Amino acid sequence: MASGKAAVFLDRDGVINNHGGYINSAEEFALLPGAAAAVRRLNEAGVPVVLVTNQGGVALGYLTKDELEAIHGRMNAQLAEGGAKLDGVYACLYHPKGTVPGLGRMSRCRKPQPGMLEAAARDHDLDLSRSYMVGDMTTDIVAGKNAGCRTVLVQTGQAGGDGQVEATPDFVAKDVGDAVEIILTEMNGNKSE
Repeated sequence: MASGKAAVFLDRDGVINNHGGYINSAEEFALLPGAAAAVRRLNEAGVPVVLVTNQGGVALGYLTKDELEAIHGRMNAQLAEGGAKLDGVYACLYHPKGTVPGLGRMSRCRKPQPGMLEAAARDHDLDLSRSYMVGDMTTDIVAGKNAGCRTVLVQTGQAGGDGQVEATPDFVAKDVGDAVEIILTEMNGNKSE
């Protein structure tokens, strides 16, 4: 994978959209201010942007796969309105307490496991060791570390207050726009290597 591109992995809830509890319908989805501009900056810099999100609500019966696809359709439309796009969307539907047949189990794709990042790296020829994971939860940071990425904790959403696992990010950012600024500054500084 060392020949692949450096990418930025983004968590969804609390990073690019409001996180006021579960989002179970497209109507509830709204990008945070500045999120589309942040993704667009990465697009313009030629950096692949991949969304990696735990969506155990499908396993728990809070929403269906079709409803999740509708949410992501609205997300992509709102990003496009801001001149931005994602290069990939990965959602882990499993949850250990899930009641939907086939989804009620632990999975390597569920953060803090690195499965979604590893799958994206294979699918898009990405170099995880040069990539970044941006999230608002400790599980995002640990997933990034488990995949070998640099990590950025944003102060939106949970702001690391979920306390699910012990996590020390490489950087702390005010929001996704600030995270992108940190990442692009570091990437540009490393181009002389």
